[in-house]
Amino acid sequence: MTEWITRTVESLGYVGIALLMFLENLFPPIPSELVMPLAGFTVSQGKLALIPTIAAGVIGTIAGALPWYYLGKISGEARIKAWLDRHGKWLTLSAHDVDQSKRWFQRHGKNAVFFCRLVPGVRTLISLPAGFSNMPMPQFLLYSTLGTLGWVMLLTFSGYLLGENYDRVEHFLAPASKVILLVLVIAIVFWIVKRQRQRT
Repeated sequence: MTEWITRTVESLGYVGIALLMFLENLFPPIPSELVMPLAGFTVSQGKLALIPTIAAGVIGTIAGALPWYYLGKISGEARIKAWLDRHGKWLTLSAHDVDQSKRWFQRHGKNAVFFCRLVPGVRTLISLPAGFSNMPMPQFLLYSTLGTLGWVMLLTFSGYLLGENYDRVEHFLAPASKVILLVLVIAIVFWIVKRQRQRT
């Protein structure tokens, strides 16, 4: 996959970056942790400009978030969870992942959209509960764009600074993302237990 990503960025430039980030949101196995650091490395070589590179990453990501938002808005939670239980393994997603993103959204709303765009593994799915909850599109776009901008800039500057070692970003973020997800799961469980105790 690394070779394909590299060829796409080298041959299509900004369009390739936007396309890869769009696909990354539709198919989570495509890692943004590799796409944007590679783009940052390419900027450091003088082949691309920094601001258009970041803009391409943000535009591609937001475009990729919209299908999930409308899927949540049109299909509804029950249908999506049933579909993921049957076919989600191909996307490395499950109904359980939808439940996690929904709980975060119910508690934090627009803040969840912003912060979850910064969290690997949750970034894509936060669009679903935004759709379920009929979050206004301007608000969804605003907070998604702000969160995405932070994530894309972090990855791009990392690749720029690391140069030829840009692929180390993915190796560092892979275990870090697991830790973040574990913390999120613990926080969600704690919140659920606390709510249940309050009701009794």
